[in-house]
Amino acid sequence: MAILGAHQSVAGGYHNAVRIAAECGCDCVQLFTKNNNQWNAKPIASADSDSFRGELKRLEIGWPLSHASYLINLASPDEELRQKSVAAFVVELERAEILGIPWVVVHPGASRDSSEEEGIAKIVRSLDEIDARTPNLKAGCLLETTAGQGTCLGRTFEHLAAMIAGVKSPDRLGVCFDTCHVFAAGYPLIAEEDYQKTMAAFDKIVGLERLKAFHLNDSLKDQGSRVDRHAHIGRGKLGFDPFRWLLNDDRFEQIPMYLETPKGESDNGEKWDVVNLRALRELCRG
Repeated sequence: MAILGAHQSVAGGYHNAVRIAAECGCDCVQLFTKNNNQWNAKPIASADSDSFRGELKRLEIGWPLSHASYLINLASPDEELRQKSVAAFVVELERAEILGIPWVVVHPGASRDSSEEEGIAKIVRSLDEIDARTPNLKAGCLLETTAGQGTCLGRTFEHLAAMIAGVKSPDRLGVCFDTCHVFAAGYPLIAEEDYQKTMAAFDKIVGLERLKAFHLNDSLKDQGSRVDRHAHIGRGKLGFDPFRWLLNDDRFEQIPMYLETPKGESDNGEKWDVVNLRALRELCRG
């Protein structure tokens, strides 16, 4: 059976995100460890870390994952912003370590007015600097596949492979595969044959062993649109089939999968996370 969960708010404390996850029927949980639209954050108190870890154990929620701030741009041609982004991601790793979170997901970055090759080189440099500043941390970085909006890098498997191949310590890197992003970037996923071809391409170019997490999101926009807009499971351009193939792929049985679908309540008053998780579990064999 697939390991399924969702991104949850930490309003009211980190432990509260775990409680909400449990109430929705999650196996795993993703969260921001700080405001994702601000650079600064107050330190994490030991009591907050203890309560978070305690609730994970008590409620049997595993595979905690954090997502880095959207402000971070490791590919920025503006050296001041790149350095600020490096420092911010170091803090993201430190906060994950305090909470016992093994991986931090990050959007690789946008090349802005520089070339893709220059942007990828900046990302490699940034990741090496981050690694050098965090030699004693266990927490690692997951590069997220992107839809490729604007000049965002990571929309092709070749982009990710170049980033991983270029760094000095590739063991601290993995990949988070976002279904909406991969589809919007142009990769086919709907027909089972296309799903298998896309996964084979990822394996050949990046390597399936690099996959450490999935984001399960339907897409509001068409394949190849390069527009990042998430939809509820089965209610977007992907439909149910790609999730059926993924959830029943034995290769990914032990890799956690997290919803990032819109929050709120459905027409019948249920939380959308509950509705989406039920839809996913109904697609699983047995």
